[in-house]
Amino acid sequence: MDKKKKLLSKKTAGIRGWVQAVATLLTNIHIPNLFKGKIYQGNAKTVCVPGLNCYSCPAATGACPIGAFQAVVGSSKFKFSYYITGFFILLGVTLGRFICGFLCPFGWFQDLLHKIPGKKFSTARLKPLRYLKYIILIVFVILLPMLVTNSIGMGDPFFCKYICPQGVLEGAIPLSLGNAAIRSALGKLFSFKLLILITVVVLSILFYRPFCKWICPLGAIYSLFNKVSFLNIKIENSKCVGCNQCSKACKMDIDVCKTPNHPECIRCGACIKACPKDAIHYQFLGKSCEKKDISNRQ
Repeated sequence: MDKKKKLLSKKTAGIRGWVQAVATLLTNIHIPNLFKGKIYQGNAKTVCVPGLNCYSCPAATGACPIGAFQAVVGSSKFKFSYYITGFFILLGVTLGRFICGFLCPFGWFQDLLHKIPGKKFSTARLKPLRYLKYIILIVFVILLPMLVTNSIGMGDPFFCKYICPQGVLEGAIPLSLGNAAIRSALGKLFSFKLLILITVVVLSILFYRPFCKWICPLGAIYSLFNKVSFLNIKIENSKCVGCNQCSKACKMDIDVCKTPNHPECIRCGACIKACPKDAIHYQFLGKSCEKKDISNRQ
């Protein structure tokens, strides 16, 4: 009766695109603001969303955790963000990089770009670039906002201001289209970040999720919890036949059989769908996300 079992894990992986779409909508629920050129500033903006989503996006529901962290670290009054750090730990321990694979708007944006027909390239030989995101996290998110301050002791949000392409995509572009004053104030910094966005767009068409793999500091934070998170990937060794189809299907360049919960794993479920023996599944707190046919027990 094993053939009649329906794996909840495969169903979850199969609807990932829909989950990403809903998550993006909920993260940017104030759609009318996109046409008004103004930012929502209600009480919800004091709460962080799990994925990378610019605070300055007119439609944004909440705050970006990376932006919020930098705002506190760079403040003259506060040097450690207990709330944001606790937020990272809570989501990291609970979900790990499942957030990257299912809940992040910019991750979904890259997925959509990669679906554009054309020649695709592997990033398997570019694995050393994975460590760049950790350098960006330490230098641009933590150290520079803390150490490089103005006359009143305030530091700039260096990552948001000088690197993050999401700020241009969701913030600067829609705001400038709806607000003539903002449009007239755009300068060299906008041009520089627009170039970064265009580069990420082109790379995302050619490579799978280059921003997530090489640049994103939020992904770097969540990756630290991947091996210990409550939600993880489980391989049933008794079912595995060593066909390596899971690793071939993995676009994050992971040897799934050896390290199913590698820091680069975004829990996308490609390996789960590729396994011919249903040997791979999600599990939460040690309990398999598997829906069994109860008729077997009767």
